[in-house]
Amino acid sequence: MKKFSVFCSLFILMFMGNSCVEEQDFGQYNELSVIPQFESSIIYIEATEEIINLATSAAFYTQDFDFNPFSENVFADRVVDGVITYELENTTSKPLQIILEFLDEADTILDTETFFIDETPSAVLKRDVAYGNTGKSLDIITNTSKIRVTANNLGDTSSISSQQEPLIVLKSSGKFSVRIK
Repeated sequence: MKKFSVFCSLFILMFMGNSCVEEQDFGQYNELSVIPQFESSIIYIEATEEIINLATSAAFYTQDFDFNPFSENVFADRVVDGVITYELENTTSKPLQIILEFLDEADTILDTETFFIDETPSAVLKRDVAYGNTGKSLDIITNTSKIRVTANNLGDTSSISSQQEPLIVLKSSGKFSVRIK
């Protein structure tokens, strides 16, 4: 009886081993493509109407921001496409022009986005700018090392909005697909 139970056990193990083992195809790894999306804030700026009224020229704000994340090899060599979203809200009594310039290391302008926004009451201005196959060249993004923001008052320097805390707000964020594998 002992031989029979050993024989049955061996038979069951062989049967299970043969029925559960499948030839593995490890070549599938080479066909694998991993492209997650990464999203991050880029710029946030606000200026009060008081600052706009105190400016001695139309340009009440000019600032260069060092911005190297796009040009880092880990991003630049792997980015597939992306979108930068801009949102502007103006609760001041002035029509405004906002200019964003993307510059390379030599301060050469690679791209420009210009926004005109009416005085209050105006809707929030939102713009999506695509890069990659469905938009502008990815070279703009991957070669950007600085972003210049200039804000111009297209109105007067004496009016005051009826809003409680009148200001201009510029927000931008980016959402990019980056090939990991």
